[in-house]
Amino acid sequence: MTDQYTFRNPVTAYEKVSPPKQHQEEPGLDSELTPLADLGEDTYRGTGRLEGRKAIVTGADSGIGAATAIAFAREGADVVLSYLPEEEKDAARIAGIIEAAGRKAIRVPADLKDKKACRDLVDKALSELGGIDILVNNAGKQVAQKDFADITDEQFDHTYKTNVYAMFWLTKAALPHLPAGSTIINSTSIQAYAPSATLVDYASTKAAINNFTKGLAAQLAPQGIRVNAVAPGPIWTPLQASDGQPTEELPEFGHATPLGRAGQPAELAPAYVFLASAESSYVVGETLNVNGGITSP
Repeated sequence: MTDQYTFRNPVTAYEKVSPPKQHQEEPGLDSELTPLADLGEDTYRGTGRLEGRKAIVTGADSGIGAATAIAFAREGADVVLSYLPEEEKDAARIAGIIEAAGRKAIRVPADLKDKKACRDLVDKALSELGGIDILVNNAGKQVAQKDFADITDEQFDHTYKTNVYAMFWLTKAALPHLPAGSTIINSTSIQAYAPSATLVDYASTKAAINNFTKGLAAQLAPQGIRVNAVAPGPIWTPLQASDGQPTEELPEFGHATPLGRAGQPAELAPAYVFLASAESSYVVGETLNVNGGITSP
């Protein structure tokens, strides 16, 4: 059976999707995406790299977060799934896949723009899993606007609270409970380096996440807690179909990369597993770019 270790041509390893023009109301669902995203549910093979670990993954119902949660479970970790209440349908499916792998899946629907929700999420992880040693700050908000004047105060506030404030609040709440050997992984983006004209607010949050990651990594390294980031390129997820990209641009999404296609969430999961596992013990303050070959620092 094909899995993430199978020798393949990366140009053709996954389908080159040309999504039809489509629109979902935010936050969007994997189950309503055309074509469906590949989360690695049929292909990811674990090898015990995270045996006995305890993880929180935000935005875990779909896309990169869901693929990461599945991979963590198949590597032996129990996972707390954070997602918006509107995403319950997708989250229930991911929880079922995790439980089929023999691991715990704790579902916590909440809006992380609220500081108390972030604290409650950590408390839930502590009570259900008895601890935390992996925190993945992945939940994100992305809304394309062709005209800067159309970025409302509300959109700007929601984007920063979802992408930056929640990361800060969750990290602050989790930190007292993270033992030496723990890892924090933040999802940034190619947008941190090469911002699209339509994503001014989103791209600026991703640059902030990069900087936050490197500064926090330097502070926590002496405590044996590693902080790193993953910077995806164009990845096919519900984020793109729920105002994350201009609708008319969806059919060509990702085609300009050197690999000539958009990435799939399944292709991101191994990066998160690597940074969470002990094999990356000397990797600190790194931003791992998974972007199909787009030039980045």
